[in-house]
Amino acid sequence: MSSIVGILLAAGASRRFGADKLTHSLPDGDLVAVRACRNLLAGTDRVLAVVRPGGERLADQLQAEGAEVRICADAGQGMNASLVFGIRACLEAGGWLIALADMPWIAPSTIIKVADALRLGATIAAPCWQGRRGHPVGFSHMLGPDLVALSGDAGAKAVIQAHLKHLQLIDCNDPGILQDIDQPEDLNFQKKLGKSS
Repeated sequence: MSSIVGILLAAGASRRFGADKLTHSLPDGDLVAVRACRNLLAGTDRVLAVVRPGGERLADQLQAEGAEVRICADAGQGMNASLVFGIRACLEAGGWLIALADMPWIAPSTIIKVADALRLGATIAAPCWQGRRGHPVGFSHMLGPDLVALSGDAGAKAVIQAHLKHLQLIDCNDPGILQDIDQPEDLNFQKKLGKSS
């Protein structure tokens, strides 16, 4: 199979957080988006990070981690503009793991399991913790046309719904698949779990 590319969506405006949450430090000092990028790199063949215009500082930090970075001029149109932009930038991939840069606590082992499911022929794969589907979601190359047709701000939910019978859920012991950062208090997620990092 061709490579599995992690698409790191890092073009959000952080309106609810009140500042640029992606360049905010986690309690251990890592930046939010850098940790998400590092975890995604551990489980995919390469990472393409999509940032918004004006996100040069973030772009530099993600490149330093090893990600390819592209600036999406239309990022203000919603999440799907960034997602479509990222998919179009690597249409040759065998599949994509769509990850959110404000989800730094997804274990690399979870990302590896989702990528491996795609490598083994899954059409759509997603991790599941305590019966709840989380992130990242993996899509095979055959769903490329569906993904590049998306619009709005709902992510790839429409593609998942249209192909629900092909969704492979992967049980994992990883609450990080459900935890994003919307408010400053969300930065203490691992402390709440009693984890060190």
